[in-house]
Amino acid sequence: MWARVLLVVGALLIVASGGTLVGGHVLIARATSAIGQQNLLGDAGVGSGEAANVEGPVTMLLVGLDVRGDQHDDSVRSDTILIAHIPASHDQAYLVSIPRDTRVAIPDYPKTGFTGYSTKINAAFQGGYRGPGTESEKRARGVELLAMTVEQLTGIEFTGAAIIDFGGFEAVLRELGGVTLCVERRSQAIHLAKDENGKVVKAWYDEAAGKVRGIPAGGSLLYYEPGCQRMTPQLALEYSRLRKGTCCPNGDYDRQRHQQQLIKAIITEATSKGVLTDPGRLNRIVKAAGSALVLDTQGVPVANFLFTFKSLGAKDLVLVKTNAGKVNTVPGTTDERLSEESLQTFAAIRDKTLTTWLASHPELIAR
Repeated sequence: MWARVLLVVGALLIVASGGTLVGGHVLIARATSAIGQQNLLGDAGVGSGEAANVEGPVTMLLVGLDVRGDQHDDSVRSDTILIAHIPASHDQAYLVSIPRDTRVAIPDYPKTGFTGYSTKINAAFQGGYRGPGTESEKRARGVELLAMTVEQLTGIEFTGAAIIDFGGFEAVLRELGGVTLCVERRSQAIHLAKDENGKVVKAWYDEAAGKVRGIPAGGSLLYYEPGCQRMTPQLALEYSRLRKGTCCPNGDYDRQRHQQQLIKAIITEATSKGVLTDPGRLNRIVKAAGSALVLDTQGVPVANFLFTFKSLGAKDLVLVKTNAGKVNTVPGTTDERLSEESLQTFAAIRDKTLTTWLASHPELIAR
């Protein structure tokens, strides 16, 4: 069967049918074997009943990690937190972000001796990650405590989860050869700059001074100009990480939207004719995607995902705004709080009525 690769990065790797191709079954087998699989939710999973099949609605917790190569301590926090929800109709997929600065009450976690307290939600992953164990064990504990925290906040029980490592994420973009993104306003990069010849080079952001450092002599700042444009993997990732300066008057909320847009752009690129008609390239992308994420389907064979969601494409991915896409700070702090409208959005996911809720609140859908 002709394989269509649908990469909901940070979420799902789905191979769906559509046409014919000799050896297609081999490609599907490779796709499923390339994905790292692990029980990430632990005691936070929904259990063996609803989780044992994907015939009904599916709700997954997606955790993005941006870990430095030289980082070897326990200070790893979740950089991105997304909820992917597919209703029982299986005709759309919704992406909803939880701001990483959202103030929550993190519960106690005896597995690491963590004592719960009220703080930013990205600290929940760290509370589970810390302590002894292999890297995969530490990450699984981090996801479990984060899932417990989100459930306590929203009432949502997850039928699956995924960890997306942005280092591996870049490998997917490299195999795709870049993506097309639409820039809303002139934006200054803070981790990249230009040398005297206009070549893009790495830089770093000095938080204390509010300046980009490490620009070579004769070099200059790098700016994204408004409009739709083809971006290299390096430029696309940088744009999706920005949350300061001219790009983002709403800070992390603009970054959330750009990350959702990048996921949709990757799906669009991965299901384009140029990829699907090149089996060798498609196979490399599948392998790169496998290295970028660890998937927890709560015991459901990955192949079941491949065929259950075979009709989903980029056009069916709906991006939902949290807090109407605007800053909602807890007075006197840098913490964020969820608006009543956002809490109702999460309640609709919990109650499996999100499609109906958004139909009556179209302003929450990011255009």
